[in-house]
Amino acid sequence: MQAEPIRIEALNYAYGEGELRRPVLRDVALQVGVGEVLLLTGPSGSGKTTLLTLIGALRAMQEGSCTVLGQELFGASEGARVSLRQRIGFIFQNHNLLGALTARQNVAMALEVVPRFSETERLARAGEMLAAVGLAEHADRLPAKLSGGQRQRVAIARALVGEPGLVLADEPTAALDKVSGAEVAHLLRDLAKSRGVPILMVTHDPRILDIADRVVAMEDGRIVEHELT
Repeated sequence: MQAEPIRIEALNYAYGEGELRRPVLRDVALQVGVGEVLLLTGPSGSGKTTLLTLIGALRAMQEGSCTVLGQELFGASEGARVSLRQRIGFIFQNHNLLGALTARQNVAMALEVVPRFSETERLARAGEMLAAVGLAEHADRLPAKLSGGQRQRVAIARALVGEPGLVLADEPTAALDKVSGAEVAHLLRDLAKSRGVPILMVTHDPRILDIADRVVAMEDGRIVEHELT
């Protein structure tokens, strides 16, 4: 039986120290299954993004257990966390594309950590991934020449081109209009499902809840609700 891509138990996290210490996550337990699309909802300040950054090995654990793609992150070295990050596709609200590079070059950059690919191979794979997100004809355009929805499609291509074991997305549709947001969310789900890649997405956007296998709500640093869709 294949292990769950994400398993979290008794996770606690706080900012600051001493009298300034402020708990942000409290006794969080969460699992994400193979190929599952899980949306994490809740008000601002409820701890969603902090949890996402811990799962993504972007910050060190403080207390509890968080196993991601078989790697226990509590007590993990910086080297182990860097290695894990290379196996995760990240998508953020701000697409974070480099303005001086074309869409193809932006996507190909995600493969620079894979030494077995030559530059020609990286660009070719980037082109294939852009075609998969419907941007074959826009591959050589700069981000400034793309719409918001198209830029976010480039970000999806960049996240998936390295064939990650997990995709983490933080408000990927927040800056998009209704139509573009729905298109981007459904595209991300369909691509991940076709590759068997689980998605954990933080969102405030009620318009995209239909893409989820499961919706989990957070409040005051705790998971308060598991809602089946």
